[in-house]
Amino acid sequence: MSLVRVCVRVSVMMAALAVPMLPARAQSAAAPAAAGQRVSGAVKSTSATGLTVTTAAGQDVVVTISDAAKVLVVAPGSKDLKSATPGTLGDVAVGDKVLVVEDASGTATRVILMKAVAIAATHQAEEAAWSKGGGGIVKSVDPAAGAIVIASGLKTVTVMVTPQTVIRRYAGGSVRFEDAKVSTIAAIQKGDQLRVRGTKSADGSTITADELVTGMFKNYSGLISAVDASAGTVTLKDLTTKKSVTVAVGANSDVRRIPPMLAERVAARMKGTGAGGTAKPGGMAGSGGMAPGGPGGPGGPGGPGGPDGAARERSAGSDLSQMLSRLPTETLAGLKVGDAVMIVATSPSSDAETPVAVTLLVGVDAILSASPSGQTMTLSPWSLGGGGEGGDTGGGPGGQH
Repeated sequence: MSLVRVCVRVSVMMAALAVPMLPARAQSAAAPAAAGQRVSGAVKSTSATGLTVTTAAGQDVVVTISDAAKVLVVAPGSKDLKSATPGTLGDVAVGDKVLVVEDASGTATRVILMKAVAIAATHQAEEAAWSKGGGGIVKSVDPAAGAIVIASGLKTVTVMVTPQTVIRRYAGGSVRFEDAKVSTIAAIQKGDQLRVRGTKSADGSTITADELVTGMFKNYSGLISAVDASAGTVTLKDLTTKKSVTVAVGANSDVRRIPPMLAERVAARMKGTGAGGTAKPGGMAGSGGMAPGGPGGPGGPGGPGGPDGAARERSAGSDLSQMLSRLPTETLAGLKVGDAVMIVATSPSSDAETPVAVTLLVGVDAILSASPSGQTMTLSPWSLGGGGEGGDTGGGPGGQH
């Protein structure tokens, strides 16, 4: 699970304590909190007499804290103060989350504190839990049996849903975890992307889900034919559909550039060759080309069109998704006509709606050459979340948000 999800839990805890957010102020400088306000956010700085808190709206607010103020330390995910422990103003550090309650004079009388180190530890634990679960593309759904079959890399995995399983679904063109809505197994469709946290069977063929999140996304790949900086879009001819498609690249889009040598290594794995082009058993006959038929040919078991080739492409795609978060970032301004890109985008609800890029990977010339159909080499929408919801992969859902 991503850090976003932990932050959502912080917000839920604040809301559960009936604490309204401090309204954003027009001025950019730090402003004193108004009398009787409740202020929540991240600690920007501390002093002997109080704190500067950055609210969710981005406003810095100076809070004066009385010597008699009570400081209560709560754990991430807490919905009340039953398990809170006493603390002091000295326990508050930069980066911590706080909820400050003031009296009519404008002096803080109570500080509810959630330590940044505790949030990070919870984040890491949830990241690990989602990583041990996994994800993939939905192949079939049996609501009556509570079974979802997914293609995960080279394997087929059955995800078992129980009455206790928390099911969420992305909707409305967003892959922010906090925007995902509570859903049901009946809403899950073939072709959905799915991420699951739960308990695996000994052989890994089954996962009993504690929580899962799904969504329908689109994968596009091809050469950029136009970049419109003012509209924030790129246009390409998709290799799979052979149709021109325009994709919006917004502030929440993760744009990465893969170095040429790394792209070559991924392509070599897809072809069944080593990085230097040496043929692997059942793979390509060297890096310079392929035989028209036989084990290394397009239709042979080792070629791109054969079962082994398709499996290698899915495996290479899984590896590529896992490494995305470590690649250098790029911007829309850095893209140009002729660039080879792979994009995972939101699935539009209508033909008039423009898909929005979740992940855009540029510099994939070698990869597209190794998979000219563009049909099996796909990315996950949670690749950069660290999953991951992490990303994917290695992280939890919504990780990039």
